[in-house]
Amino acid sequence: MATYHEIVEAARAEIEEMTPAQVLKRLDTIILIDVRETEEYQQGALPDARFLARGILERDIATVVTDKDAELVLYCSAGARSALAAVALRQMGYERVVSMAGGFDRWKTEGLPWGDPTGLTADQRIRYARHVRLPEIGETGQLDLLDARVMLVGAGGLGSPAALYLAAAGVGTIGIVDDDVVDPSNLQRQVLHNIDRVGMPKVESARETLLALNPDVKVEIHRERLNAANALTIMANYDVVVDGGDNFPTRYLVNDASLHLRVPVVHGSIFRFEGQAAVFTPYVGPCYRCLHPEPPPPELAPSCVEAGVLGVLPGVIGSIQAMETIKVLLGIGDTLSGRLLVYDALEQDFMTVSVKRDPGCPACSDPDRPPVLVDYDELCSPAGNIERDTPPV
Repeated sequence: MATYHEIVEAARAEIEEMTPAQVLKRLDTIILIDVRETEEYQQGALPDARFLARGILERDIATVVTDKDAELVLYCSAGARSALAAVALRQMGYERVVSMAGGFDRWKTEGLPWGDPTGLTADQRIRYARHVRLPEIGETGQLDLLDARVMLVGAGGLGSPAALYLAAAGVGTIGIVDDDVVDPSNLQRQVLHNIDRVGMPKVESARETLLALNPDVKVEIHRERLNAANALTIMANYDVVVDGGDNFPTRYLVNDASLHLRVPVVHGSIFRFEGQAAVFTPYVGPCYRCLHPEPPPPELAPSCVEAGVLGVLPGVIGSIQAMETIKVLLGIGDTLSGRLLVYDALEQDFMTVSVKRDPGCPACSDPDRPPVLVDYDELCSPAGNIERDTPPV
């Protein structure tokens, strides 16, 4: 029976090895995979190395490397485990895989650069395990989510499920804009809050809930109403804006500010038993004004306070908003940019309507002249006509 040393030597004879100096010169063209154990990895790692312990390598390699033609360099502490791992990957169809001779120990001995690992922590690997196993996300995608910044307009019916799922997914920074306080009538649908928080500012209640759900998440609260004076300042700090506003003035303001900042907006709206969702990507797809150039008169747009809304409905639409936000952040799938998703809860029916950018849109027809921001009053009347202005510097 062959000894471990003989098995390792046989593996080294079967695969190619690279010295640490050779690996250093190729860092821009190779994928480094650290196959050590978690305790070893946490003590230091090579720059940009992806951690995938030897024990789970064959099971999870597809979540880290989707292209079997990619050039992979595996390393362990001394080069034995990585040689065996390289043989295993070659048997799985990864042809361009080599082992680093001498492993991490030799790398350090030769004085080459290394540092603290930049990947997920052990706790994060457990928390986000189901994400990491998805080839479309993997560890790289999860790290991107942890670095992402998403702003929620409203901590109400739509903002509640969107915030919960974005926080659970590990979106690193969530900003919430809302000037309201928790009211008993909110609790039928606004699941961020509870009866003990009646009278508490919604942003503070939301922060408590989200931090209890996921301590990885930083929650930034803006206890104020979004208006023409503060919209650009607040929205400029985020990668995506989730519009959960419950009124037309806010929707138009968010749309127009997004055109100045070129920040995508994930839109949602609800009414009685019906909901809508869309993604507005500035100057790529249509904007909100391509669908509705001007706000409707108030008699044609009663609020949910006046008309009512099924409590479960915002859960459906808000969850779709969270899904679309993650897709936008990671650049995966086919988003609702250029499409309007319409949901009828009574008929349990989804319908998607194609929406094209309007060349005569009063807001997005000229990228060099986004609209002046205006505050609409309760009757959806602007302080002035929609004008054009140059983007802010």
